Amino acid sequence: MRADARRNYEMILAAAEAEIALSGADASLEKIARDAGVGSATLHRHFPTRQALLEAVFHDRVEVLCAKARELATAADHGQALVEWLRDLAVYGATTRGLAESLLHTSASSECEVMLRDAGGELMRLAHQADAVRGGVGIDDLLTLVTAVSLATGNADDAARLATLALEGIRPVGEKPSPSR
Repeated sequence: MRADARRNYEMILAAAEAEIALSGADASLEKIARDAGVGSATLHRHFPTRQALLEAVFHDRVEVLCAKARELATAADHGQALVEWLRDLAVYGATTRGLAESLLHTSASSECEVMLRDAGGELMRLAHQADAVRGGVGIDDLLTLVTAVSLATGNADDAARLATLALEGIRPVGEKPSPSR
């Protein structure tokens, strides 16, 4: 990529991060272009769709969540590891304006969605092997659940509390819930 194109890309991404933090996933693309000091055509050349821009804005944050999942995969209690990761995802979604909205409206083939599904899927597989999750519960169900909690709350404390409350229902019948944070 040419130096000027790279500079435009970085300015658009910085402006998008700031505007999405203020306005969420429906932030004005025109305002983002203006704030970046580029025209609308330049924005669309780098990011042909709103979803492509959202993916770029949230990619690094999603990668942090995926790294946390890889770390938790080595935990002794796979059920608790899954719940902890999903709680972190709910908190992250609630406090990172626009993330939960963009995940809710994304196609199954978006990069961030695939990254989260793969990371959570491995934790889910380990939890199922340890009989720490009810049969029939899938990672897509849990991602939808924590996304809904994120959208409903908007702050870390409520997201953590409600995600913990909801996630205790995935444990097999008769198993005692783990203490919440």
